[in-house]
Amino acid sequence: MNDSVLVHILNEALLDEYKARDTYRKIIDSFGAVRPFVNIVEAEQRHIEALLPLYQKYGISLPPEPDPEQAVVPDSLIDACKIGVAAEIENISMYDRLIAMTDLSDVIEVLQRLQAASRDNHLPAFQRCVERGGEMGSGRGAGRRRVSQSADDGDACRGTRRRRQGDGIDK
Repeated sequence: MNDSVLVHILNEALLDEYKARDTYRKIIDSFGAVRPFVNIVEAEQRHIEALLPLYQKYGISLPPEPDPEQAVVPDSLIDACKIGVAAEIENISMYDRLIAMTDLSDVIEVLQRLQAASRDNHLPAFQRCVERGGEMGSGRGAGRRRVSQSADDGDACRGTRRRRQGDGIDK
């Protein structure tokens, strides 16, 4: 694999994570601290942080961070949840494609963990949001959700799981 392919892989993954984080932040700005967005936005930031060491290890310059104002906010929370479902499905597919483009085990490992967080945590959380008609609780853990249903990714990007104090969400 040549350097330009690695640059493409990392940049596409990083820019997608930035886009998700910025979109979910704007949704929170518009609709308040509603789940699953309030949980997943933090996970997207951890996904960004999981990719950054690969840039350093391989001596690749970071692409410019996109303008967060470019993120589009839908008219309703249910539409935001539907956008979340579509975005996570696209994200899973993107990671399938990017993983197939490299043979670097450390890159594959990070991409697989990020993909698993999207597939196993984020997508189901957005699907539940759609099933409930966009009616979700406020804040981080309204007390009715089981830990196994957490919208958070359990810090899959770092491969660790520890309990966060008081909010009922694995980290």
